[in-house]
Amino acid sequence: MAAGAPAARKRPAPDEAATPADAGKKKKKRARYQFENIDDYEMLEELGEGIFGVVAKARDRRTGATVSVKWIRGDEFDGGGAPNLPAVVREAGCLAACRGHPGIVQIKNVAKSEETGDLYIVMELAGPSLRSRLEGRPFSEDETRDSMRQLLRAVEKLHATGTIHRDINPDNILVGADGALKICGFGCATPARRVGKTFLGKLQGTTMQYRPSEQLICSQWYGPEGDIYALGCVMFELLTGEPLFTATTEDDMIEQTLELSDELLTMGVEAFDDVIDHLSLAGREVLAGLLSYDSWERPTAADALKHRWFTEEDVETKPPAAVEPEFPGFVPLFTQA
Repeated sequence: MAAGAPAARKRPAPDEAATPADAGKKKKKRARYQFENIDDYEMLEELGEGIFGVVAKARDRRTGATVSVKWIRGDEFDGGGAPNLPAVVREAGCLAACRGHPGIVQIKNVAKSEETGDLYIVMELAGPSLRSRLEGRPFSEDETRDSMRQLLRAVEKLHATGTIHRDINPDNILVGADGALKICGFGCATPARRVGKTFLGKLQGTTMQYRPSEQLICSQWYGPEGDIYALGCVMFELLTGEPLFTATTEDDMIEQTLELSDELLTMGVEAFDDVIDHLSLAGREVLAGLLSYDSWERPTAADALKHRWFTEEDVETKPPAAVEPEFPGFVPLFTQA
């Protein structure tokens, strides 16, 4: 036997009785994953690049179907290092949990390069990003309502599976040929733990301008309410064609978030008058609710969809002073004294 070689394990005889210490013990099995071969896909063109990987358009050589393939970076963000298997499994698992919902990009498989060991997530090819559709053209109120209805339904499904996305922004929303929206970009997604929240610490890679207050202050508790805040930022951007926040540092971002909070507390839905002049009172209520500074004051996706902005055919175009904000399941911030 070669020096240093592990000694062969001796199998117990079939009739060998188990010792009392072994009774009740379950053998731990190492998790095994079956991956497709990435050589089954022909890479056609690069679609985009982010912190967690590069997405390319590809063709399935076996079926001829066109798909998108996300190459997962290694442990080092510059692309070096071995593939982070737990991260790939987590992202693929979160996508698989939402399989079948039209508002979430569909995962097809996970592939591996036999030559390099790199890992890839194979998904449906959905279309360009919402960011590319927003440049220079604000959406009308009706267009915004339709888009937000789609996104809230997708997030409702996402949260119902016990998943938190953690990086919702226009770059991670795809627009299909029929105008249907699909949430993608699950590199930061995670299963929720500890009664709907997950212990995370400070995150890397999430888009700063869409982070909620609890994440900006480095809270270790971050739940699905953060996705709701990000949707508020997206809704503002749909209506104006411009991002809600323009900060480039965390300190400036915290300052801008606090300024918005102060304006909402003192002015209520009128805080948006200077930048949004084509949104009804009902729409302003939804926007203000999604952007609540305190996470517990934000509506869930399911409650937001119950708001009259989504359920009533006609809503007033201007905010009459006599009408009080309404939000089922949501504590009003804007009740006048």
